[in-house]
Amino acid sequence: MLMLQSSNHKCIDNEKHALLRFKSFVQHDPERLLSTWTHDEEEATNDCCEWFGITCNNQTGHVTRLDLTSGSLKGRISPSLLNLSYLSHLDLRNNYFYGAIPMFIGSMTRLRYLDLGLNSFTEAVPLELGNLTNLKVLSLRGLQECRIETLDWLSHLSLLEDLDMSSISLSKVDNWVNVILSLEKLSTLRLDECDLSHVMHPYSNSSVNSSSSSIVSIYLTDNNLNSSMYHWLFPLTSNRLVDLDLSFNKLDGIPKYVGNLCSLETLSFYFNSMPVHFPVFLNNLSGCASFTLQILDASSSRLTGSFSDDIQKFSSLVHLSLSDNQLNGTISEKVWHLPRLQSLDISFNSLEGAISKYIGNAKIFYIDLSNNPLEGVPSEDHMSNLSYVEYINLSSCKLGPSFPKWIQTLKNLSHIDISNSGISDTIPEDFWNIWHSQLTYLNLSSNNITGKLTNSLSNFDIKALDLSSNNFYGTIPNVSSTLQWLDLSKNKFSGEINFLCQIADGSLLFLDLSHNSFTGLIPNCLWHFKELKILSLGHNSLFGRLPGSIKYLVNLEALFLYNNSFSGELPLSLKNCTSLTFLELGANNFFGYVPDWIGEGLPGLYALSLTSNNFFGTIPSQLCQLDYVDFQSQNIVLEINKYKLQPSVKVRMMAKT
Repeated sequence: MLMLQSSNHKCIDNEKHALLRFKSFVQHDPERLLSTWTHDEEEATNDCCEWFGITCNNQTGHVTRLDLTSGSLKGRISPSLLNLSYLSHLDLRNNYFYGAIPMFIGSMTRLRYLDLGLNSFTEAVPLELGNLTNLKVLSLRGLQECRIETLDWLSHLSLLEDLDMSSISLSKVDNWVNVILSLEKLSTLRLDECDLSHVMHPYSNSSVNSSSSSIVSIYLTDNNLNSSMYHWLFPLTSNRLVDLDLSFNKLDGIPKYVGNLCSLETLSFYFNSMPVHFPVFLNNLSGCASFTLQILDASSSRLTGSFSDDIQKFSSLVHLSLSDNQLNGTISEKVWHLPRLQSLDISFNSLEGAISKYIGNAKIFYIDLSNNPLEGVPSEDHMSNLSYVEYINLSSCKLGPSFPKWIQTLKNLSHIDISNSGISDTIPEDFWNIWHSQLTYLNLSSNNITGKLTNSLSNFDIKALDLSSNNFYGTIPNVSSTLQWLDLSKNKFSGEINFLCQIADGSLLFLDLSHNSFTGLIPNCLWHFKELKILSLGHNSLFGRLPGSIKYLVNLEALFLYNNSFSGELPLSLKNCTSLTFLELGANNFFGYVPDWIGEGLPGLYALSLTSNNFFGTIPSQLCQLDYVDFQSQNIVLEINKYKLQPSVKVRMMAKT
């Protein structure tokens, strides 16, 4: 948040009145940003240079900056701003100012910075903005309801360095490339989601020399572009270009001239929807850009073919992401020799074979090879050399059957995922004593791991722990109070679940203890879990009444208590859980009438199961008030004990077998 600015001079009276007039046009100020703006002479903040969002010149007292970003202000912009004749910086982005962008802004010719983005303006962008010849930064980002049919006015802004017109349609603007090229000082161009694929004639002279462009960063995401765009992109690029973002388009490759951009450091190519042959893609990038490129993200772009050895040419690569593609064959050994590589994500491909022994050569922090049919790792010694690694995900790679002891040698790990990796072994007893404070994520799920948890688990500052679908057994000792996600389902744990009361900082979002042998009552400490969204305790031997503290689960979306021995009437406090969409209470010993508040107090309920309990009486008609229930289809399965209830309304009852 912008800090209050102090000055040696009080602000000018007519400028103060201009600001108060501006405030009078604001209809809604939920964050009270303008609460210090007052004409009361008795107020300590009577000097408008002390008001929030205002900066004055220390020598003259004139207002030079007005910055009211992200304040949720709603209203129109007052023409009184014209009286701020020394204003050079106007930032009103991320509010709810509406109506047309005022033409009078074009008369504020001292402006060097103007950001009106992410507001609710409509109608045409005024051509008068072309009079702001001192502008260096102009952002109209996110003004989707505004129209632009010509950019000729933009060519007058010869000092412009940063232009953002994202989310405004330019579909009717011919020759826009020529206008951009006329801005000789332009450094950053953001035209995301501007309907550029619909422009009939993007530029008029195919012989424009690319070296004339001063642009350092170009962002063209989500424009539905195909590879025909490269003919008009060419004149916008030069050896000054550092960042190029072409993501969320329909590109089927990269032309060689992109590989010859000798300052290119970042290429974003993710979420392109046409097939791209990866060896050709790398080869076309292998010009002088291969020595400068630091970040390459081509994830989710239908890359096909092998992981080419051409990767060795990219000696400056720091981050490489090729996840969620169709790469096949083996992982090139050359990738582990890249001297600056810190992050590698090639998850969700069809890469096979063993992981190279050269993996230990890399000084890498982040490794994600998950969801590839990889078969094993090199020796314990090779893997133990990964002393820098902090994040490792080898989920669905074949690591077993033995537990990978090399994991315990990587002392800097904060994220470990070796789920579904064919491990069928006992977890080492000292496993829980390795990382402690730095480990925040551990996933060992979907293996055949046997073992017990120890009290050391409480020493972890862990946020997510998933041990589901294994053979862990015994009672649950002390656990970390920092947990946000805990999944112990489908194991052989036993004993009571009082350990939940140790998770006391209120951050738990997901809790699944289902399919175990837990016994006893639900502890009455659920006030700790005001952020909890999923609670699953099904298929255990829990019993007793639901605790009164269940009323504190105000954000709960799914409650699964099926197949236990819970008893008593459904507590009225459950009515507080108004966010519930799934309520599964089947196969217990609940009794009494089906409460009518289920239909009245749980408006978002989508699935309800009360089967195999001891309810009696009639089905309350209020159940028909549920907006998302379609009793004539299987959109929702309403399960009611079919033996002791008499339907009072026409509902379709589906009973589980």
